[in-house]
Amino acid sequence: MTNLAARVGRLFLQLHAPDNEDEDKVVVLLLWGGERSLKAFLLAAGHGTRLRPLTDKIPKCLLPIRGVPILQIWLEACSRFGIDEVLINIHAHAGSVREFLRNYPHSTKVRVVEEKKLLGSAGTLRKNREWVVSEDFFWVFYADVLNQVDLAAMLRVHQARKPAATIGAYQVPDPSRCGILDIVEDGTVTGFEEKPIRPRGNLAFSGLLLGTQTLLDAIPLKRPADLGFDVLPHLAGRMVAYPISNYLLDIGTMDNYEMAQSTWPGLPLHKDG
Repeated sequence: MTNLAARVGRLFLQLHAPDNEDEDKVVVLLLWGGERSLKAFLLAAGHGTRLRPLTDKIPKCLLPIRGVPILQIWLEACSRFGIDEVLINIHAHAGSVREFLRNYPHSTKVRVVEEKKLLGSAGTLRKNREWVVSEDFFWVFYADVLNQVDLAAMLRVHQARKPAATIGAYQVPDPSRCGILDIVEDGTVTGFEEKPIRPRGNLAFSGLLLGTQTLLDAIPLKRPADLGFDVLPHLAGRMVAYPISNYLLDIGTMDNYEMAQSTWPGLPLHKDG
């Protein structure tokens, strides 16, 4: 553990050269193309408590996977799949995330929103609803989910079915720790339970979804508000599952983070239009 923490710390220092700019500056790059903008929420505000001591000084979204910060992997994936604008919520070590975005130019327009108090996954969407008010649909990504999912194929399913939400779903060995879906033959999600005591199956929410205004309407006013506990169960019958068989790993635990260092194959070499 000590050796891993030391290696991560050294790499983090290498990736962050001194910068004289105001660390409170929000980086917004205006380099995007296409007639229609695809937007994504990249939820990255968690403390990363299960990854301590790595996250004592480094935000979870900047932990390196085989030498590359996971935030950089996500921005590269968004660029490859035609996602032009990303809203990233941050909390712990917010200045480090802003510094990273300043020093590493990318082709995606990025908006950074700092939460002084955590709003929860659904609360962040509600707080920033105006950002997607004119969108028929938008992406929601959990930043600690390392994956090779074909987002273009998932988008095609959503556009064909037009549900309230399309949920990326994958099979897990420990369903009591996840949000578990009940589905029927055509992929309609008929039930959703977060961290069930007695799981009815092992098909879990992956942390990737396509949302709509209907999903936003279902978010309660309370804060924090969580997608798994407070929103998705109420949309049963109006959601579709997209089955994921590609590489997908939640790096939010030390065991999984260490596993990613040897198993992550990298992003796909091609961009699927």
